Amino acid sequence: MNRERFLEWFWLIIKYSFVTGILALLLRGFLLIPVPVQGSSMEDTMAQGDMALMERLSSIKRFDVIVFNLPDGTYVKRVVGLPGESVSYKDDKLYIDGKEMDEPFLVENLHEDDESGPYTYDFDFEELMGVEKLGKDSYFVIGDNRRFSKDSRSFGAISEDEILGTIRFVYYPLPHMKFI
Repeated sequence: MNRERFLEWFWLIIKYSFVTGILALLLRGFLLIPVPVQGSSMEDTMAQGDMALMERLSSIKRFDVIVFNLPDGTYVKRVVGLPGESVSYKDDKLYIDGKEMDEPFLVENLHEDDESGPYTYDFDFEELMGVEKLGKDSYFVIGDNRRFSKDSRSFGAISEDEILGTIRFVYYPLPHMKFI
């Protein structure tokens, strides 16, 4: 009787372990994907060497931090312009279709800034991009560390096809752990 009970218990553990392993692989492969942060363009939100979790299921919204591929590499930036919009900066203020927008995620960066010049240099969308508005499935992205970010101001808008997912959580190193 003890041997039968042991075998039942043993096979139950094997079944649960198998199902748990499959679920972990599915979560890791399709839902929560680890992404290393490279460069300083997203400081103070994220730093060089941080590890973040990306997910692929959500639609892209303004101010989401996304991961995307371009021919010269993989980037992590913040979405400021959505399809069909016009983006501009004047006097360190973001304007979407002429309406001023708050950027609460920049408060710490601006507080720590000791430079006398603007944090985000002024630009007009039409001058920068050569069009009045973003195209269908196009996004304007910019790094939080505005002075040291290679972003849509230099390589242009990105297409929805280039987007890999949205960063949701920084998990390493432990002192940097936070939801994005």
